[in-house]
Amino acid sequence: MQERDGTDGALHAPATLRNREPILAVLARILPATGLVLEVASGSGEHAVHFARFLPHLTIQPSDPSGEALASIAAHRRLAGLANLRAPVPLDAASADWPLARADAVLAINMIHIAPFSAAEGLMAGAERLLPPGAPLVLYGPFLEADIETAESNRAFDADLRRRDPAWGLRDRDAVTNLARQHGFALAERVAMPANNLTLVFRRAG
Repeated sequence: MQERDGTDGALHAPATLRNREPILAVLARILPATGLVLEVASGSGEHAVHFARFLPHLTIQPSDPSGEALASIAAHRRLAGLANLRAPVPLDAASADWPLARADAVLAINMIHIAPFSAAEGLMAGAERLLPPGAPLVLYGPFLEADIETAESNRAFDADLRRRDPAWGLRDRDAVTNLARQHGFALAERVAMPANNLTLVFRRAG
């Protein structure tokens, strides 16, 4: 859920304030010492600003397919004035035409469940094209897990998503892991996060 804050088209996503620190803690540990981090589906742009501010050794490249989101990211970027935060670029994860040729890490927060599964497939294919061996592909959000009971809040969220669009919904962790494996990525870490979310860290095979 995003709200306008009245600042040059900037949007505010309340969930960002709740999850940005736990996500940052994982990123600070697993991202490379230097390089370019592509964030796919950056939404309001608040995560990109936060990560750029506290990971100054990395360059953050935000992206989104939505014109409204791109305007919001640009507005937050202007306010932040961070040299390591690039201007946002239009990127549809499901498309084979990405505006970058390489990256040192790819990050997607709360994306693959609020999009058709083709977006997850495109994300994996794009990360395969961009990332060198050993580089991380990081996914954050709620997942279904065969060996762990799904929290009631996640079951309700999944049902709500599917009512809004039958192509949406929480993704099965094993299905996502198998898809990643088809594109040369192995699951390196499963990190339990607050509010029944996960961070999945995949590494590109060498």
